[in-house]
Amino acid sequence: MTPQEKLPDMIEAAKRAAKIAYCPYSHFPVGAAVLTQSGNIFSGANIENASYSVTLCAERNAAAHAIAAEELQLAALVLYTATPVPSTPCGACRQFLSEFNPDLIVYCVCDGEQVIHSSLQVLLPAGFRLPNAQVKR
Repeated sequence: MTPQEKLPDMIEAAKRAAKIAYCPYSHFPVGAAVLTQSGNIFSGANIENASYSVTLCAERNAAAHAIAAEELQLAALVLYTATPVPSTPCGACRQFLSEFNPDLIVYCVCDGEQVIHSSLQVLLPAGFRLPNAQVKR
């Protein structure tokens, strides 16, 4: 299945994840879902910490679940926020995700009607990569 065909399932997974976000400081719940090349969906929510620098964003949380399941080939990401307009991934998440697919398809959705449909290459045009780097286990 293509990312477009899996999009409704990914949005639902991201929304479910946002409901369990741990965000006592920002009060900004975020949910994310990643689709792997094998067609599996992994979700994650933001997990805040009093020491903001160790806060885990939903996007990295979802990707980490996929990677822990030995699914390193990410195909698409849905980022959901319960806001009137969508939010895009932060710079740290963009760089983290680019390790696994610099051409990742990204959908940013919200409670409003606007959707941002882009690619990680557009969102992070000059991301850091080692020459000839390949993701493998």
